[in-house]
Amino acid sequence: MHKDRPVTRMNFGAVPGMKLGLRFFLILVLGAGVMSAAALGAAGPKPKAAETKAAASSDFVGSDTCVTCHAEVGKKFEDNAHTKMAQMHGSNGATCENCHGAGKAHVDGGGDISKIFNPAKHSPKEVDEKCMSCHASAHPNFDRSPHARANVGCTSCHSVHAGNGKEKLLKASQPALCYQCHADQKAQFNMPIHHKVNEGLVKCSDCHDVHGTFLANNQKSTEDQNAVCTKCHTDVRGPFTFEHAPVRAEGCTTCHTPHGTQNPRLLNMPSIATLCNQCHSPLSAGGVHGLDPGSTTVTPCVTCHTMVHGSNASQAFIR
Repeated sequence: MHKDRPVTRMNFGAVPGMKLGLRFFLILVLGAGVMSAAALGAAGPKPKAAETKAAASSDFVGSDTCVTCHAEVGKKFEDNAHTKMAQMHGSNGATCENCHGAGKAHVDGGGDISKIFNPAKHSPKEVDEKCMSCHASAHPNFDRSPHARANVGCTSCHSVHAGNGKEKLLKASQPALCYQCHADQKAQFNMPIHHKVNEGLVKCSDCHDVHGTFLANNQKSTEDQNAVCTKCHTDVRGPFTFEHAPVRAEGCTTCHTPHGTQNPRLLNMPSIATLCNQCHSPLSAGGVHGLDPGSTTVTPCVTCHTMVHGSNASQAFIR
């Protein structure tokens, strides 16, 4: 027989044979240990917020100290958009150190380059992180962009100290800057039919967001993807009562090459009939659309179907 009460009648968590006084004693000791540990953790001295801030500020020497050695940079920096960063440190001129880090250790070390952040000595990703500490809200998609994945960083296109283009501190103006990498597109813009990029009427950045989008090729993202084209080509914008399905579903590049080609109207193919018959091939089987004298081999589709982008009068896009 059990000398103690049946286990099924004991309180939850009780141990058979353990007296109430012993359980109470163990709980008391455990509680005292927890309270002692908390007291020891709180007893240690903590630096005041003001003292921490003062220590950090003491590491900054100010841009006036920087220009004593880097005068050639300081002269060009007067018209630089980054000069406003001095206001971030109470207008004490800590402009250089916003990007290069606190300069006291660098100065005390006699110009020791290991004591300062030099973008030329760091990877593009590290430089990008420094730039994005201020510009992340303006370029939230840069990390997913083809440029970032190809290690084309901020300083590949921008010169913080001496940008030739006042706008955006670009190293060169468009499209020359883009052509340094995109030689294929340069050749396309030299084709007989092309968007007027070389002539200065259109810029690469009118259609592409170089800092990244959710679309391929950094194409600017809008709710209506055709809006990138129709902001200039307003005559085909619509809305139309009868929409041409590929225009709405697949976009302008289904039929058009955006940069340049030898085909009229920047079409993907030299023959309009061949282009149309990629989708409408059953129509070429007979009748007007067959191989008789009135067929598309002689007369292009758009001779009759003039409103190929959409129509308010005919589902066949006839005027």
